Amino acid sequence: MGLDSDVTHDALRPLMFAIAYRMLGSVAEAEDVVQEALIRIHGADAVQSPEAFATTVTTRLAIDALRSARVRRERYMGEWLPEPLVSEDTLVAAAPGPPDPADVAVRRESLSAAVLTLMEELGPLERAVYVLREAVMLDYSRIAEIVERSAAACRQMYSRAGRRLAAATPRDSGRADRGSIAEALVDALHREDVALVEELLASDVRLHADGGGRAPAVTRPVEGAVAVARFLLGLVRRTGPLGVHIDVIEANGGPAVRARDAEGAWLAVMAVQTSGGRVVNLHNQLNPDKLAHLGPVGDLAALLAQRGTRPATEER
Repeated sequence: MGLDSDVTHDALRPLMFAIAYRMLGSVAEAEDVVQEALIRIHGADAVQSPEAFATTVTTRLAIDALRSARVRRERYMGEWLPEPLVSEDTLVAAAPGPPDPADVAVRRESLSAAVLTLMEELGPLERAVYVLREAVMLDYSRIAEIVERSAAACRQMYSRAGRRLAAATPRDSGRADRGSIAEALVDALHREDVALVEELLASDVRLHADGGGRAPAVTRPVEGAVAVARFLLGLVRRTGPLGVHIDVIEANGGPAVRARDAEGAWLAVMAVQTSGGRVVNLHNQLNPDKLAHLGPVGDLAALLAQRGTRPATEER
């Protein structure tokens, strides 16, 4: 006899979604994995540990999903960025029981847009090992059972993945500091203060954008404080008269700049990563398909076309 469906859904779904989303970087794909995993759990017999069983099934399904999605992502138009996640409950629900503050901090980092984007460079097994160790905090023997590799191999995969991600991800500021930096950036953009915007950006700052061919977006990163400042200010000057409003929200465990149209529909979510008191990375998600889970989505291309504004989509 399978597990009680209500108990399974309520108790296990946060853990399952936390694993699947971190591995896939997609809310829709993670939901598909969770639904399939729940079906398998309901049909399972003599499950001694529902949490352990759910973790195993979800991880293996996510590995399969990653392998099948690889070709699609290789053909993706422009840069691929993860779908933004704004649910606070999901951020800290990667393991059952009351969250320890230190553990929550680690889980937040494993959820950041920067880390999820860099994880695209890892193979499916490496991603699974990294997520299970970093976000769910399982020991290597348990991880080995799930991915069907030796504990020593899992330790090596985690170490290799950790080094690659650490080398490419600068040490972030504290949560309060980075939030205030994001607020200061939005305020400077509202006031069109070029000097202050440049001051808030690191000299080697990079702006990434994902339009997916559905929304106007740069197809290559914009690099350097001067170039990024001018680009951001140009967007504000073009979209401000069209009723576009920007503010700061929390997404993926950190600050993000949200853009909405005059009716409140979502246009973009730009994750803000900081280090040393300055912005070092901006990940701007504009693809309407990747914003749909957040609520009504506006049409940025149509909005810009209303006044003959030329979208900033040229190669850089």
